[in-house]
Amino acid sequence: MIKTNAHSFHIPVMGLGFTVDTPLKVARFGISSVISIIEDGLLEEMRKYHAYKAGEPYELINESDIDHRAKRITAYLNLINKLVKKQFNTIITLPFTPGSEIVKYFELLPDESLMKKTYAKMLLSSDDKERSIIQEQLRGMMKSGSIDVNIMVKLDKTNYSKTGEALPADYCDGVSALRGYANSELNSSIVFSAGYNPRIYGYVEQFNDFYPNEKGEIKKKIIIKVSDYRSALVQGKIFAKKGIMISEFRIESGLNCGGHAFATDGLLLGPILEEFKVNHPALESELFTMTNNALQQKGKKILTTAPKLKITAQGGIGTAHEQNFLLEHYNLDGTGWGSPFLLVPEATNVDSETLQLLSAAKKEDYFLSGSSPLGISFNNFRKSTSEMQRLERIAKNRPGSPCYKKFLSSNNEFTEKPICTASREYQNLKINQLNTLNLDPIKYEKEYDKIIEKDCLCEGLAVSPLIKNNIPLPHKLKAVAICPGPNLAYFSGVFSLKQMVDHIYGRINILNPVKRPNIFVNELIIYVDYLKNKIAEHTDNAALVQEKYLTTFKENLMKGINYYKSLIPHIKNESATYLEEMRAELTAIEKTINNLISNLDNFPEQRLVPVMVSNNR
Repeated sequence: MIKTNAHSFHIPVMGLGFTVDTPLKVARFGISSVISIIEDGLLEEMRKYHAYKAGEPYELINESDIDHRAKRITAYLNLINKLVKKQFNTIITLPFTPGSEIVKYFELLPDESLMKKTYAKMLLSSDDKERSIIQEQLRGMMKSGSIDVNIMVKLDKTNYSKTGEALPADYCDGVSALRGYANSELNSSIVFSAGYNPRIYGYVEQFNDFYPNEKGEIKKKIIIKVSDYRSALVQGKIFAKKGIMISEFRIESGLNCGGHAFATDGLLLGPILEEFKVNHPALESELFTMTNNALQQKGKKILTTAPKLKITAQGGIGTAHEQNFLLEHYNLDGTGWGSPFLLVPEATNVDSETLQLLSAAKKEDYFLSGSSPLGISFNNFRKSTSEMQRLERIAKNRPGSPCYKKFLSSNNEFTEKPICTASREYQNLKINQLNTLNLDPIKYEKEYDKIIEKDCLCEGLAVSPLIKNNIPLPHKLKAVAICPGPNLAYFSGVFSLKQMVDHIYGRINILNPVKRPNIFVNELIIYVDYLKNKIAEHTDNAALVQEKYLTTFKENLMKGINYYKSLIPHIKNESATYLEEMRAELTAIEKTINNLISNLDNFPEQRLVPVMVSNNR
């Protein structure tokens, strides 16, 4: 199902650097992708690299400029935009000869798209004049992929002058990143993820590009990444009251995803998508009305027709059948395929060492960790050079990392200025405090492990594109952190862009032999494992616990299982054997959950503490 884009999938943001220049690699083929714009130092290095490579002028934006962060982001995005336009203007003039990029553009398209069908008609034509006419028609239909950007709105720390004074709020990390995007020439979307930040959301109002122009067009659109419908409704209304219509809600699995994982309280992807499907028309209408009312009150141009409110989904999709089912059954406007593209050098920046490690990884090499200094569960890779470096530092009795970038500095436990919990400074202070508590050895080891588990993500998630492109490392730190979702366990090897896209559209199959459950079952298994770990963690600590949380979590999982059982007859593109296995897996998981909860009765003196979760991506 193709709606408004050339392709029915996009490449989401991955880490700080893995998709930092992905638009330069795929946008000319009509594929949209997302750049993280938090790490301005990395963007400056990449701007210098790509400017010199393309023969474009480059002038350093120095940190001595109080607004260097926003200016670097604007300059980088403008360069990427310019280079993509140049690439696209070249590709549409190329002859339709085998091996040319214009041929590759059309070969990558999904077979059911109008462009692909028109291309097939051209290939079948034996009349030179007709072929020429169709080719010109095809050139007119082509469009490049969108150059979208991402801000984790939690990353909005206060910055300080060289004299130690706190800078005004306009120079906080998230706010200045937003300004950098807003001042760019891009006609695209910004993705807000990881929660709600009133300061950043309020700051959007200052930029005209987020409002309709005289033609009713919106140059810069807003996408919100969410884990449930309620979050979408609340945040959509926040923006509508400002006169800003949300362009897209990007639904991501709470746990079956890459990067930071925001577990819901047992709400599963299928039921969430169903709720969006049922409420989509009403939601679109309500936000449109609220937006126009606010625009009218502000004296701005109103929207004459409701712009399309897109709904997309991502996290754990692994087959063409799943891709098509999600698009068709839930009326989605697209999907996101992230982690598998880490194995595609044509699309992402993964250094050769990490790429080889990923290509040969086993299922057990992917794990949900507590390594993020944000205190949020983080999908990690056991064999990464960053994880090896962390363990080596511990073995040398020097846990923690040097902290140069300070994007995740948020802890005031020991210092007036916030510091990062992954820093050597914090971990030394925290371990010294731990040593004064006279804990028993088992308790001490658990608390010690929690401290040293934190790892530097600012360096680790940004260094790979520098290594891959032979760019000097600013701090000589070369350990790579990488955060694939658990779904990558079913892909092995290194693939071309064409191979991965052909897999997405069902033209080939590149899954490895590891048995892979259905996307919905996979997520359910991960949630059950998550619940098991939480129960073990808290019962081991003999902590007080809210029964209500466990009851809600179980009820949501059971509702999800019942929903999936009722969904099976609607899954038309899988074999009877596949569907029977899915039904059996759901029944087995149902029994596991019941046993898990009933076993708690064996610990009457221990009650579970409430596990705090966030439904905002």
